Amino acid sequence: MKDENIKKVLLLGSGALKIGEAGEFDYSGSQALKALREEGVKTVLINPNIATVQTSEGVADQIYFLPVQPHFVEEVIKKERPDGILLSFGGQTALNCGVELYRQGILEKYNVKVLGTPVQAIMDTEDRELFVQKLDEINVKTIKSEACENMEQTRKAAAELGYPVIIRAAYALGGLGSGFADNEEELVKLAEKAFSFSPQVLVEKSLKGWKEIEYEVVRDRYDNCITVCNMENFDPLGIHTGESIVIAPSQTLTNSEYHKLRALAIKIIRHIGIVGECNVQYAFDPQSEDYRVIEVNARLSRSSALASKATGYPLAFVAAKLGMGYGLFELKNSVTKTTSAFFEPALDYVVCKIPRWDLSKFRGVDKELGSSMKSVGEVMAIGRNFEEAIQKGLRMIGQGMHGFVENKELEIEDIDSALREPTDKRVFVISKAMHKGYTVDQIHDLTKIDKWFLEKLQHIIDIDEAMKKCNINTLDKELLRTAKVYGFTDFQIARAVGLEDELKSMRKASLVVRSRRKNYGILPVVKQIDTLAAEYPAQTNYLYVTYAGVKSDITFENDKRSIIVLGSGAYRIGSSVEFDWCGVQALNTIRKEGYRSIMINYNPETVSTDYDMCDRLYFDELTFERVMDIIDLETPHGVIVSTGGQIPNNLAMLLDEQHVPILGTKAQDIDNAEDRAKFSQMLTNNGINQPEWSALTSMEDIDRFIERVGFPVLVRPSYVLSGAAMNVCSNEDELKRFLQLAANVSEDHPVVVSKFIEHAKEIEMDAVAKNGEVIAYAISEHIEFAGVHSGDATIQFPPQKLYVETVRRCKRVGRQIAKELHINGPFNIQFMARDNDILVIECNLRASRSFPFVSKVLKINLIELATRVMLGLPVEKPSKNLFDLDYVGIKASQFSFNRLQKADPVLGVDMSSTGEVGCLGDDTNTALLKSMLSVGHRIPKKNILLSTGSAKQKVAMLDAAKMLIENGYNLYATGGTSKFLNENGIKNTLVLWPSEEGDEPKALDLLHDHTIDMVVNIPKNLTSSELSNGYKIRRAAIDLNVPLITNARLASAFIYAFCTTKLEDIDIKAWGEY
Repeated sequence: MKDENIKKVLLLGSGALKIGEAGEFDYSGSQALKALREEGVKTVLINPNIATVQTSEGVADQIYFLPVQPHFVEEVIKKERPDGILLSFGGQTALNCGVELYRQGILEKYNVKVLGTPVQAIMDTEDRELFVQKLDEINVKTIKSEACENMEQTRKAAAELGYPVIIRAAYALGGLGSGFADNEEELVKLAEKAFSFSPQVLVEKSLKGWKEIEYEVVRDRYDNCITVCNMENFDPLGIHTGESIVIAPSQTLTNSEYHKLRALAIKIIRHIGIVGECNVQYAFDPQSEDYRVIEVNARLSRSSALASKATGYPLAFVAAKLGMGYGLFELKNSVTKTTSAFFEPALDYVVCKIPRWDLSKFRGVDKELGSSMKSVGEVMAIGRNFEEAIQKGLRMIGQGMHGFVENKELEIEDIDSALREPTDKRVFVISKAMHKGYTVDQIHDLTKIDKWFLEKLQHIIDIDEAMKKCNINTLDKELLRTAKVYGFTDFQIARAVGLEDELKSMRKASLVVRSRRKNYGILPVVKQIDTLAAEYPAQTNYLYVTYAGVKSDITFENDKRSIIVLGSGAYRIGSSVEFDWCGVQALNTIRKEGYRSIMINYNPETVSTDYDMCDRLYFDELTFERVMDIIDLETPHGVIVSTGGQIPNNLAMLLDEQHVPILGTKAQDIDNAEDRAKFSQMLTNNGINQPEWSALTSMEDIDRFIERVGFPVLVRPSYVLSGAAMNVCSNEDELKRFLQLAANVSEDHPVVVSKFIEHAKEIEMDAVAKNGEVIAYAISEHIEFAGVHSGDATIQFPPQKLYVETVRRCKRVGRQIAKELHINGPFNIQFMARDNDILVIECNLRASRSFPFVSKVLKINLIELATRVMLGLPVEKPSKNLFDLDYVGIKASQFSFNRLQKADPVLGVDMSSTGEVGCLGDDTNTALLKSMLSVGHRIPKKNILLSTGSAKQKVAMLDAAKMLIENGYNLYATGGTSKFLNENGIKNTLVLWPSEEGDEPKALDLLHDHTIDMVVNIPKNLTSSELSNGYKIRRAAIDLNVPLITNARLASAFIYAFCTTKLEDIDIKAWGEY
């Protein structure tokens, strides 16, 4: 029965998206809030991440955009007086914060009850020693490990266990601060890093090469248990689950093995006393049937989002209800609507999860995968067989691959060693090795990947080899059908039979195969995920498309009342939860206006792929071929391509050629804005300024252009997302080095070189237009100068330091562009302003990543407006203006450099942040302080290390340095900076660069001793010694968990904020109170 005393519940969110803690917690939090709302309970949410769906209107009753930290949570509890608190829906961030509140006695003081799993049980699973004791009580085997408090103990433990060992930091997320050590030297290096994140470090024996299996288990307070899903990793143990390809349900366990591990999982969670959901991870040795329990997470995890999407069993929703005190037998399964939730799903399909890495965005990053997570997003593919699922998945990650075969050849010198080392490209190395004649046994010995998977991959290669023997006219119907059943696209088939060389155009070649296939009557069918494998009728339209079937599970109405929204695909650097927010807002508006809403998306972490967000969800690819398959079946009223970021935007022209009705701005206009030359010509015709640029095809042209405009220049190829492959070059050799990288980005598009303007302000305009007339707009300004990618910049809205004149000019230019491009729907323009001169950098005819931020600060839902425009409905211009707001919103970026071993944590035109937060305040200082604390900065206690770049930047930092001294801070400074501070009468201590010798203290030693509380390091330029010296300090700061700022303007603003505003003075207000 439900606990009737609980009338108001506080839920802790997970803050900014970071590596290891991403969109899956937006999904689980939204589910929990939905469940509580259904029970008539008032909800309060603390989450500074303004881009998420859970922080939207109508999800929680009160929303606080505040850091998820004990101080702020206590203030909210004091003010709101909730009866209960939920800790397991906001990842490790919420869990650690909750444990801290419990330890300090704050929950007891305000009489707040922890709903769901009790805190003692959480501590039993988080603290390694307690965990091992708990499992010893019921004779369950765990991996032998020693918990150590200092370096001496760590060395001793490793010697006793015997190398190789694994090091982990306790209470850390996604394997942060963990790794393998083969000897004492490696051990010391890893342990030092781990100690900087956690007071306790675990040393354990390594079981590399065993299998990793995971079970998702649910238990209620009456001790009923079920396992919802079990999955296995494609890669053997030793690679973090978040880094591995995962298959559900497991394919290689025998029936007895499956039931043995299932029984164990239930025994474990009963003993620990979990209420709600948790996962149990096993290491399993198939030879001896021996097992070890790796860990138990007493919270919803990344894999529970995957399990929910894979089975259609909404784990987070059920967990929240169980936290309210219900039993499993009292709940209905919200997907089938008829069965109770006390039922284990069975699957008649296979699901494959593949991570997405963006390692190429970082300078010097280590590409090898291990026990610490580096991936930024993931995709989930559904198929009727493993071959189909993995081929779909490899296309979905959006790394330019077309499946397991028929990709651009990888250049590999030593295939054997490339198979031994797990990297982000290893699966394609397997493909190459198989083509070269390696046997399954040889590959198994090198990779330790289960032979069952390798045999399936070999099957794909066999089909491919058979097709290579044919041309398009000799390719028989049966082989074509077989290829489609096992996940080949028209593109792969066209390439295999040599059509590409015949027609010289891949697009034409794919269309030839498409029409041939249709003539043969080889068409895909739509299957339902009916959660209980057809044992009960499924009510939801949770669908995937496959060729392994005879007829579709649903009937199509063909009444032209449906509208398809294309989703944003895998989260990546440059496109993440903010586009999911846009998609969900569009779906809500479509439903509200009485149309049938249809979503195509394949990201399991998102709210948009939730079973009740739309009328039909296609959990499938966003490729031209698959979108066309769905459009042929659905015959929709129209398709929306402008709310899902760059992926749907790039499909606009292709869909238009097939006469698909695109809602909103016409495809031709989208192309006119994307194509640099056409766009630039339009600006010139309208007398709008832009940085001088030229599209060049040879080195001589480039040299001539630079002679005219001078360095620095910005170099980039056409059609990109989030600054991929673009760079600022400030001298000749940088230019040469970069062009070698850029040359093979795209053949038919020349390189664009433009003059880069230093010390200019960057301004964004997000707006909605109807028939070329601007209806609503928001103008925001970056704190940093141009040259930091807009996705990494700190943004304030409404703008605080812009001339009124500048704002007026931006509006005028925005109006002209909207009119010229006949914009219908959302768009975004980036401006550069210097001394009141305005230059247009670019214009996107789609929603941008700042849409949720400005919509929530303004309290005008721009996407809802835009969707109404695209549906052709009447809209009114909003009456309020951004200058009427008497508060400020600040968006700050979250970086995950601590996960990316060896990467240089410097910001440039290439985007590197993984997420963001947005906080509101009565003035800039409080808003900035809230958002900087939310992304992991701390207010320094005593000592600050400065090395402040070029002369101009040294001057820019002078006032901030004075302010620090006045507020009692100690300054440490490197060579040039120290001299400059002395000349200006500012007291400081000189420290040595890593390459200098002398008696003064060395910068790195001060960092290693944890003397320094904050580092401000501003790179002067990119010469090699400057980089290696600065790099060592920046990297040490990241590895030793010391806050680091690399931008003078942001550093000054942050210093000003924490010197003038104390933590106690920060206002604790809900979103609704501003």
